[in-house]
Amino acid sequence: MQFTSEQRLDDGVLERDFTLGDIPGILWTPASAPASASAPASAPVPLILLGHPGGLDRMRPRLAARARHSAAEGFASATVELPGSGDRPRLPAVEQARADMRRALEAGEPVSDDIVDRLVLPLVEEAVPEWQAALDALLSLPGIDGPVGFSGGVISIAVRLAVVEPRIAAAALFAGSYVPRAMFEEARRVTVPLHVLLQWDDEGNDRQAALDLFDAFGSKEKTLNANMGGHTGVPQYAGEAAARFFTRHLTS
Repeated sequence: MQFTSEQRLDDGVLERDFTLGDIPGILWTPASAPASASAPASAPVPLILLGHPGGLDRMRPRLAARARHSAAEGFASATVELPGSGDRPRLPAVEQARADMRRALEAGEPVSDDIVDRLVLPLVEEAVPEWQAALDALLSLPGIDGPVGFSGGVISIAVRLAVVEPRIAAAALFAGSYVPRAMFEEARRVTVPLHVLLQWDDEGNDRQAALDLFDAFGSKEKTLNANMGGHTGVPQYAGEAAARFFTRHLTS
């Protein structure tokens, strides 16, 4: 991991851009967390991995807002760019699936399982090992320690990561993206505590599929927070509920 820039935000949060190989990412740490090994010792802080739909530059303001809110609760936050997004090389098969999806939606047709598989599964296969490599690097930094949470982003990536990565202790998920049928079987193997946010009138989201996925999760503790409104109409109290969820499960 190589840090490429840093700035101290007005609330004291340290925002640092980094690269992990050719993958760009951003790390936010609370003012209380040491920024280097030579800094005064303090208790390490838990880490929340911030998922997103791709396009790190475009998503940066929203991610920073989430990270600053988490920092106020005593958490570090980090994110990495998705495969095929931002300045990363494009994935031709995914681009073709995305074009096929747009054509189906514009024609008023359902998005087929084949399109969903071609759109999402390659991202899951590439992104999950990258998140794990980022986690290795982040947890080696001074002042950051487990447990680790995962928040938002492409829900299928979060499902796979929660299954294969034992360092993930809890996940807050956004039910607003297409889910391949194969991921439902993987969801049955998820056992970490879950907080799932569902916007009831989300444009383009298959509400029943979201409910079926929630039902499939194998976690003994899982909460569905459903709110009226579209994709961008998430109420403030829903975000506050997710923050309380992480406080319960990432601190002791």
